Amino acid sequence: MLKVCPKKNISEITSEAGKGFFESGLEYNPPARGVWNIVHTGMLIPEAHQIFVCARGCLRGVILTAAEMHAADRLSWVSVEEENMYDGTLESDVVDGVSEIIDGLEKRPRAVLVFLSCIHLFAGCDFEAALDELRGRYPDIDFTDCYMTPTMRTTVSPDVKMRIQLYSLLEKREVNKRAVGILGNDIPLEEESELVRIIKDNGFELKTIHNCKNYDQYKALSECFLNITFLPAAKLSGEILSKRLETEHLYLPSCFDFDELDSNYKTLCEKLDVDFSGVEKERKAAKQALKKAFSVVGDTPIAIDFAAFARVFGLARLLLEHGFNVKYIVAASAEQEDHEDFCYIKEKYPDIEIYSPVNVNMLYMPQTEKGNVLAVGQKAAYYFATDNFVNIVSEGGLYGYHGIVRFCEMLTDAFLNKKDRKRIIQHKGFGCDSCIDEV
Repeated sequence: MLKVCPKKNISEITSEAGKGFFESGLEYNPPARGVWNIVHTGMLIPEAHQIFVCARGCLRGVILTAAEMHAADRLSWVSVEEENMYDGTLESDVVDGVSEIIDGLEKRPRAVLVFLSCIHLFAGCDFEAALDELRGRYPDIDFTDCYMTPTMRTTVSPDVKMRIQLYSLLEKREVNKRAVGILGNDIPLEEESELVRIIKDNGFELKTIHNCKNYDQYKALSECFLNITFLPAAKLSGEILSKRLETEHLYLPSCFDFDELDSNYKTLCEKLDVDFSGVEKERKAAKQALKKAFSVVGDTPIAIDFAAFARVFGLARLLLEHGFNVKYIVAASAEQEDHEDFCYIKEKYPDIEIYSPVNVNMLYMPQTEKGNVLAVGQKAAYYFATDNFVNIVSEGGLYGYHGIVRFCEMLTDAFLNKKDRKRIIQHKGFGCDSCIDEV
């Protein structure tokens, strides 16, 4: 195997939106575990129990995830053996295994999330028939189908599918014209976000899954007349839920362009039928924060990874336009919404280096050759071997001008104060409880 770290100058890349920068093949998964997986996301439904029906090798990871986040009592499993593939018992094993688990639980769950794996799809398992049987046996429990199918990443990824299924148990209700929901984000938005403030300051109730203390509150999420998504991976969940419940949906994508942000806020105010008073104060604060951060960070080389923010090229452009020395980006592609910023950077900053986040040869990343690097995101921190990094995944609860101000504060702090990189990035699920802290 050629031990060459896969990188390209951005000027070398001719990729279309959504097309990969690097050839796909054998992959390397760096030990930066902050990104949420389907176990973490499923745990957001209160009083629900997850049951994974998988081969043993796959089970290991999900079991350890639940154990690390002190939630092992909310996850069970059914092991699929080789003979189940040809003896005609795939469906009955799902029903019997799940039934045995439910009957043995000390407390009856309000809902059960049943996960199948790739092997069931390959074998043509009739999942719906199994779920119908379970619903008949346990009419007091809500069941939904979930999937641990990494082989399906090129269609609807497990991440996107899980965000859809997270709200699949909601049923149509009479809508409350004063209730607004925000969907699909693992990490709740900070209260100071303009998005949150516009909703609350105008007298609307904001409902999110993060605020649900019990299953009844979760079910009440369906009362929202309007649901908002802002992450690309959550957009489809909002569209599907809106169609199913016959409610309204707004996609207000997280971004770093000031005009696009203003447009998002104006669109929201029009939908809520409230006055849009403008956000000049917030815009000015964001510009001042960028200027202040640059006065500290200066020309320090910056590396950004795709797991920190969905619009990684949008963030890079914002920083570059305000004088920062963004030199490295860890990303596999530029998605549709980020493609314009990718093209801008390619034209204006052709020497920026793009690194594959997963190519197997990233194992040989020359971590010590770059000198002092300031990283944004855990994967960038790992690959560039720096303890000066912004510890953030999936936007980290940031949005809008307030999000830019907070990010600048985090970037400044990362420059001034080193972190214990090895300890921090091994935690599964940024923001989730972790038993590692107790070791």
